[in-house]
Amino acid sequence: MKAMLLAAGRGERLRPLTDDTAKPLIKAKQKSLIEYHLENLHNAGINDVVINTCWMAEKIVAQLGNGDHYGVNITYSHEHSALETAGGVANALTLLGDDPFLLISADIWCDIDLSLFNRTDTSMLAHLLLVNNPRHNTSGDFSLEKDHVKKSPVNQYTYSGMGIFEPALFRNLPTGKTPLRDVLSPAVATDKVSGQHHNGQWFDIGTVERLAELEAHLTR
Repeated sequence: MKAMLLAAGRGERLRPLTDDTAKPLIKAKQKSLIEYHLENLHNAGINDVVINTCWMAEKIVAQLGNGDHYGVNITYSHEHSALETAGGVANALTLLGDDPFLLISADIWCDIDLSLFNRTDTSMLAHLLLVNNPRHNTSGDFSLEKDHVKKSPVNQYTYSGMGIFEPALFRNLPTGKTPLRDVLSPAVATDKVSGQHHNGQWFDIGTVERLAELEAHLTR
């Protein structure tokens, strides 16, 4: 299985840190966020990685190179302007191939063993990793009925920013910016998305305060 790391965003809420640094290169305990992902992917035996870039793309390439240092092979999908999640994936489909791929937002941190994250129903268009609702998303995103992802009046879980996706979900999208919800919501509505719950540690590094929380966790 290939993996794609989403690394094109500007990181407005992490300013001023992202004024001169790409968001995925922000460090927590002396290691950049994206390096944690590369190490976890390698440890799980996932060594072919596509990274999309836009803001400070040259700095990401300069630091990560071809991935040799991390035991992986990195291919870059450059965007002239950030295409959002689904648009970025659609732009990189020729690099991802025809098989299901693992998609990870580079600005999260999670302690899941990636070898334990897998879908059992291959008829699903996506398989999501869901986590407990954090303080910044108390209303949640989805619920789980057995292993099927649903939208309900009470959503117990938050989408972690990590999932296994079929390329077909992103084909034939209009050119330009497309958020993931535009392709994921119809798939959930037609019961074509499965999921699993992770009860471990997860951080969405969307603000300076949340970065500080991750730093505190890593230094315990």
